[in-house]
Amino acid sequence: MQGIASPFFSDLGQALRERGFNVRRINFSAGDWLFWRLPSDNYRGNREGWDAFLEAYIRTHAITDIVLFGDCRPYHQAAIQTAKPMGVRIHVFEEGYIRPYWITCEQGGVNGNSPLPKRAEEIRALARKLPQAGRAMPLTGDMARRSLWDIGFNVANVGFPYLYPGFRSHRPNHIAAEYGGWIKKFIRRKRTRREAVRVCENYRAVNADYFLLPLQLDSDYQIRVHSPFLGVEGFMDRVIASFARHSSAPTRLLVKLHPLDSGIMNWRKRARQAAKRHGCNDRLDFIDGGDLPQLIDGSRGVVLVNSTVGMLALERGRPTLAFGQAVYNMPGLTHQGDIDTFWRNPRAPDMELMEDFRRVVMHRTQINGGYFSPSAIERAVAGAVPRLEAALPPAALAAARDRREGTERAGRLSPAY
Repeated sequence: MQGIASPFFSDLGQALRERGFNVRRINFSAGDWLFWRLPSDNYRGNREGWDAFLEAYIRTHAITDIVLFGDCRPYHQAAIQTAKPMGVRIHVFEEGYIRPYWITCEQGGVNGNSPLPKRAEEIRALARKLPQAGRAMPLTGDMARRSLWDIGFNVANVGFPYLYPGFRSHRPNHIAAEYGGWIKKFIRRKRTRREAVRVCENYRAVNADYFLLPLQLDSDYQIRVHSPFLGVEGFMDRVIASFARHSSAPTRLLVKLHPLDSGIMNWRKRARQAAKRHGCNDRLDFIDGGDLPQLIDGSRGVVLVNSTVGMLALERGRPTLAFGQAVYNMPGLTHQGDIDTFWRNPRAPDMELMEDFRRVVMHRTQINGGYFSPSAIERAVAGAVPRLEAALPPAALAAARDRREGTERAGRLSPAY
């Protein structure tokens, strides 16, 4: 089903076909169609008719497995609710729990819907049965290519809406507004980077005592579905209010903008307004940039909702408070007290438990690779195929092997011209 603006799903589908599996795609938009090269069908209806369409589609094509990107998009939520009772296995891809160089693939759900163990005893018992996780092979990024793919995907959707009249994007803002925000952000990039460097240098020069507040994207389903907040603003205001009441000078709060924030919302202004409202404006700093690992290492602790920054902070032994449903939010790892207690007595993670947890996460959910460059996609596909096959029953693997061998025999017997 729906993927991202990348050939990853198309390449994965081709690799699965070569392994003997039948693969089809349901396109919801012109952008979906653009990034798919294999057999597909189109859903052009509205959300109300989707459940019945999918149920009939599963029966007609004898679907046994559904592969999708993210489990909180409206069409995907409905698909999971429809398909699971029919015995269909759900495989969900996402950005990596561990960054960089990793992507996530789990059966059933990801993030707040992840089937990963939630108790320290389970984590430790499972980790004892697993070997040490391997290292990631570094990947080269390709931001220019990623940007072109994203533009192509969205131009197709905006330029040919009549091909899929029922499609409604899961994004909360129109793509034109997002691109407009990016253009403004690009124009201001040098200034904001200089400011971030200046703030970070000042912090290091005086060995500043501070807590780090990394913002997530307001459109992120981690915020919209897996947290008690309606958006980033409510979360930020809650943290700043608590910081103002329960911390004391000279401790500071450093708010860091998400690197992929489009700039539609002026979070700097809203952070300042909240700090003035709660009486701590003189102890709050806001940056768009900075070296994240260094900022984590220098902080007394990290406050977030459920960002993957939390995994990085825990790996580096920093006290971390997570407001939302996160795979790592459990006793022994994150600070379990109220946020008002965090400023004076932040609880550091149990590093032995963290090592066990990381081992479990790596073996159960992570694949070395990426979505946005040819080499990263190639590596991700190479790791995803055996991960998907491992979730299948022996009969399904045997049927795929028979089809693959039949195709190979037919190829050897075909006359050459």
